[in-house]
Amino acid sequence: MSNPIPTDLFIGNAWTPASGGRRFSDLNPATGKEYAAVADANRDDARKAIDSAASAQPAWAAMSHPQRARIMTKIADVLESRQADFVDALSREGGAWFGKGMFETSYAQGIYRAAAAAAYQVEGQVLPSEHGKLSLVVRQPLGVVAVVSPWNFPLLLTSRGLAFALAIGNTIVLKPSEETPVSGGLLLAEVFAEAGLPEGVVNVVTCSRDSVREVGDEMVSNPHVKAISFTGSSAVGAQIAAQAGSLLKRACIEAGGKDALIVLEDADMERAVNAATFGKFMHQGQICMAVERILVQDSIADEFTARYVENVKKLKMGDPADKSNVLGPIINKKQLDNIHRHVTEAVELGARLLTGGKHDGLYYEPTVLTNVTRRMKVFTDETFGPVAPILTFGSVDEAIEIANDSVYGLSAGIITRNEELGLAVARRLQTGMAHINDSSVNDEPHVPFGGVKYSGLGRHGGKWSIDTFSETRWITLDRGHRLYPPAFNMG
Repeated sequence: MSNPIPTDLFIGNAWTPASGGRRFSDLNPATGKEYAAVADANRDDARKAIDSAASAQPAWAAMSHPQRARIMTKIADVLESRQADFVDALSREGGAWFGKGMFETSYAQGIYRAAAAAAYQVEGQVLPSEHGKLSLVVRQPLGVVAVVSPWNFPLLLTSRGLAFALAIGNTIVLKPSEETPVSGGLLLAEVFAEAGLPEGVVNVVTCSRDSVREVGDEMVSNPHVKAISFTGSSAVGAQIAAQAGSLLKRACIEAGGKDALIVLEDADMERAVNAATFGKFMHQGQICMAVERILVQDSIADEFTARYVENVKKLKMGDPADKSNVLGPIINKKQLDNIHRHVTEAVELGARLLTGGKHDGLYYEPTVLTNVTRRMKVFTDETFGPVAPILTFGSVDEAIEIANDSVYGLSAGIITRNEELGLAVARRLQTGMAHINDSSVNDEPHVPFGGVKYSGLGRHGGKWSIDTFSETRWITLDRGHRLYPPAFNMG
């Protein structure tokens, strides 16, 4: 990196140590060595950050939308100028392949540019009034939004969680993941400051796993916080949604998935194999919308499987410091152990291991399983790793039934030359998103991103973020035409 790694809290545009000077180790998963010693905040630190955001919010909301848009565009420009720093941090802190880091940093710039456009798109209405009033419907920012972001795409998902809310006049308190506090928060704080974001508009609070419960509780329960933007596991997302609901607060939850890629018998085989390889193994499968189940029609299953395994075996694994290594490490041992449990159980229950299934440290080999059944965890639970379970089906109806047999409903892919059939299948899937002739891994800054069932609540992106992070109000102006009952009138 061109500058020293930022490691303190960012509150009111000032860098400050955590209360008591506490710190925690942010490890490089590729080497096991410490990448940075980062401030370990507590509830009091979170409260100070929220107070800072609450104090800054009225002036930020009162700023003209062109001014806010210019700042959002400036953020994108600064991000572009510091791309190398973020790519380095994403690799060393998050185990990301160079190509993934380049994609993520480029995409994040687009999020802030789209958010700049959103500042111009906060719309209201003029309604008819039977009393001749001027009857207005307006949208106003909520106030302080608490953002909790994950480790797998820390820059991208932090940016998606806060950019649109910020652009329309909310202020932010961000808690990045304890696994990626620098690339998911503290480096961004430097960008915000350089871009001229006013004091207190965005505040960043980092904490260890030991402190996350008290910090997270403060970020949800504090009266100044009006909404929570969360991206992460379904279990934690459900807890946050429940707590926010009990306080009648807005919550936008983007959680896990068990996404299916459905390969129909008329599929372009090369397209199907490539979509399944990318959708499953990009960033070691550590993506909420990764291909977690590959469903292949019986008549082409043997050909698909043979070509898929051949393609998977070409993927190079190793320290992402070497740019040729497409697969890096799993983020931590807890996650690796969960992945291996899924594979071990599947094999014990009769699944056939075609390649992979072993690990060296945090490096887990790309793995392909066949003879998978619906009672295995690789079918029911989110694996979040480089494991591809293949199931076969006979009819289109059976494929849809298998795909929908999940508590999750985030995304899906359908590979077929018959576009009309692809659209018909997409409409029947119980997912928030579906992509025909593509993998389940898709995103653009301006689209409604989110899932159904246990995959989340609400939508991020574009005008849907505007709706999520603003309040609808009704305002009227009477011009002397309203008549009250005689008993209430003077004289």
